[in-house]
Amino acid sequence: MTTVSVLADPPHEGLVLPELYETGPLSPAEAAELYAAMLADVCLAVERSGGELLVNYRPAELLPDEYADIDGESAVRSVLEGVLEESPRTEVQVGSTFAARAGNTATHLLEQEGVDSVAIVEPTAPLISRTHIDSAAMKLRHSPVVLGPASDGRVHYTGLTEPIDFEGAYESPAVETLAWRGRDAGHEVDFLPMLPTVETSADLATVVPLIRARAAAERIVPVHTATWIDDRDLRVEDGSLTMG
Repeated sequence: MTTVSVLADPPHEGLVLPELYETGPLSPAEAAELYAAMLADVCLAVERSGGELLVNYRPAELLPDEYADIDGESAVRSVLEGVLEESPRTEVQVGSTFAARAGNTATHLLEQEGVDSVAIVEPTAPLISRTHIDSAAMKLRHSPVVLGPASDGRVHYTGLTEPIDFEGAYESPAVETLAWRGRDAGHEVDFLPMLPTVETSADLATVVPLIRARAAAERIVPVHTATWIDDRDLRVEDGSLTMG
């Protein structure tokens, strides 16, 4: 069983997805709502998979000073309350950068808790599914490093059965950097199909039509993200995001 860690920030207005609300039609509050919806869908996909969900939250001491009064664990749990069948295991993030926090989480689970495999999953990858996560777990039986690419050289999934050097490991292009870190450690590296993550308006303009198309075709959609998109009549028209 793979322990799947979702590294989550408190979905607070102005704190999450700054590139999204700075470059598109969403307000900081709407960006926070979207982040919460995507986080709920990602955690639900992990719970429905054969993996073990672990939600790693960013504590107050790792947040900018203006958000230091936020209780990260309570903020994340409030998003997931009523979404999951069981209350998720939560742990605090440790490290000054995302790479350090991901590395500390993965290394602790592999070396201190003795798990067979660990995955770091982005909370901004709403299209990740149970099948996707289970497929990654199968690949981890044969390859110590499994990467899920996202657009612009990013990753939505980093799976490991052996530790790698995480210092600067998410430097752009993260998928290439992480692949080299795996190879430098002497490991085979495998890949998952590409899935988009949502950090910018361009990312959102990619995801919105995909989710609307899946809904039109009556296929499985990330329900919380799809509902949020539908409630705001968010669409792509003439290449630009619009809201009703």
